Amino acid sequence: MNLDKVIAVRANKKVYRDEDKAIKVFDADYSKADVLNEALNQARVEETGLNIPKILEVSKVDGKWAIASEFIAGVTLAELIDKNPDKLDEYIDMFVELQMKVHSKKCLMLNKLKDKMNRKISEADIDETTRYELHTRLEGMPKHNKVCHGDFNPSNIIVTESGIPYIIDWAHATQGNASADVARTYLLFCLAGKRDVADKYMSVFCAKSGTELKYIQKWLPIVAASQSVKGKPEERDFLHGWIDVVDYE
Repeated sequence: MNLDKVIAVRANKKVYRDEDKAIKVFDADYSKADVLNEALNQARVEETGLNIPKILEVSKVDGKWAIASEFIAGVTLAELIDKNPDKLDEYIDMFVELQMKVHSKKCLMLNKLKDKMNRKISEADIDETTRYELHTRLEGMPKHNKVCHGDFNPSNIIVTESGIPYIIDWAHATQGNASADVARTYLLFCLAGKRDVADKYMSVFCAKSGTELKYIQKWLPIVAASQSVKGKPEERDFLHGWIDVVDYE
């Protein structure tokens, strides 16, 4: 296993290329359970037929857990958007169509989104009244079992030279209500300082999917509370601003 070529650096992990393999190596103190869950998520989503890199191996490298997958040659959709701002509408259309394709799939062995959200709300640094209101709102949401990526953003889409998109990073995949997945993507754009792109994305998604805007907005406080648990300290104030349940009644 050759780890000379670094192709990506993320919090708590690095990704290397070794010929036709992409090898994600986690920090030594990274949770073994989280590594194995990520690999299992990816293996299960492979079976849906979506374009994703196939898992090749889970192993240890110098005492650190590593996941080896197929290397997909191409550029991220985020890079394409940055290089070709005049094509933003075209790229957002592609992005939304791809997310809707994910949501069209079912994978009944994935963890349930609602269970994860309930756990995160319980861990969030918010007052008891707001926590109760968020738990109550979550319980009242329609129960679906669609595949939800959980971190669907343009940097997790690789577009090959022939224009075929592949979706990477399935660490946060669950099954549940697609509008929660959309709300998280919206907040990720906002956290990146791209509110105008976030609004465009939301508008296109609602138009293409026939989803009412207010329905996705009802998920925003829930998703913001969930994101705030592991969010960076500088993001928490921003996320807490989205947690006021009253704003979206």
